[in-house]
Amino acid sequence: MAKVFTLEEVSKHNSNKDCWLIINGKVFDVTKFLEDHPGGDDVLISSTGKDATDDFEDVGHSTTARAMMDEYYVGDIDVNTIPKKVKYTPPKQPYYNQDKTSDFIIRILQFLVPLVILGLAVAVRFYTKSESS
Repeated sequence: MAKVFTLEEVSKHNSNKDCWLIINGKVFDVTKFLEDHPGGDDVLISSTGKDATDDFEDVGHSTTARAMMDEYYVGDIDVNTIPKKVKYTPPKQPYYNQDKTSDFIIRILQFLVPLVILGLAVAVRFYTKSESS
């Protein structure tokens, strides 16, 4: 029967001298493989202390790479110690008025602009009429 580790126990193995990963519910001691890993040791070390299954699957490892994992297997992970993944939901946004002007200002402008135009028209008419007389 395989040994069962907690996430806390596996998280302690997070250096280039002692590196353990959790992939598909299994614990692997990949310390000896760090120098041989095609992506470099930083990739493996950055995946310690968490469930690295998504990181592993996103890369698309070959069947040969998956077969190599057996020699680094040290036990299973207690799945109750791994935090559940929470789906991100964005916060509700308050209603946003894009034009950023209040209705009150718009109503005032709708009233004043025609009055200003009318006033200018009357002033021009009055000015031009008094000069021609």
